[in-house]
Amino acid sequence: MYKDTNKRSIVKGISWRIFATTTTVIIVYIFFGRLDLAIAAGVLETVAKVGLYWAHERAWVKIRWGRKKIEPFNLWFTGLPLSGKTTIADSVFKELKKLDIPLERLDSKDIRDLVPGVGFTREDRNRHMHRIGHLIKTLQNNSVSTVASFVSPYRESRKAIREMVKNNVVVYVKTDIETCKARDYKGVYEKAISGELKNFSGINDVYEEPQHAEVIINTDEKSVEEATVEIVKYIKKKYVR
Repeated sequence: MYKDTNKRSIVKGISWRIFATTTTVIIVYIFFGRLDLAIAAGVLETVAKVGLYWAHERAWVKIRWGRKKIEPFNLWFTGLPLSGKTTIADSVFKELKKLDIPLERLDSKDIRDLVPGVGFTREDRNRHMHRIGHLIKTLQNNSVSTVASFVSPYRESRKAIREMVKNNVVVYVKTDIETCKARDYKGVYEKAISGELKNFSGINDVYEEPQHAEVIINTDEKSVEEATVEIVKYIKKKYVR
């Protein structure tokens, strides 16, 4: 989170006093008809009230009353490969950043690049999800929320994530497998069907649909923009009020 520095408070005080002092000078001149008296009153008022404003501002920084802490949340996007998870998650992340909250973006490809050699068996995937859970938990301990997109095909690994992190919001990007195949610009579905790729979710390995997703986005019915609006609205209502 952010807090005002002393310099920022001082500059805010000065900018406000420029407007306020001008008003004082005009009022004094109207009542007394003396420009020298009006300017003197304005200068004295400015010096006094800039100092008072600074003291008042710094005092309120120390007062906790009326403040509400934004609890960190984890938006967990899950779905078949090429279901649209990353695209929607990127769009949601971009919109949430506008709220000026501490936020990080985690995507399966980026994480696998950082942790090479991670396999795709059920055991490998579950172990990998535990690593991601610990990463998210560490970020949350520092008040950082996360937008994460992972196929995460198994219910036990998604359950582990839910148990490890706070305020977990599962977004199931529900897409027909034929639609995913049509988006197969990398040819991964063809490789999985031919047997070249093993443990490929939806083809030669299972994808277990979430049973308790907070948000379900059917990409055959909603655009990226519509999905983004729905998810951001949910987060604002639950965590950034």
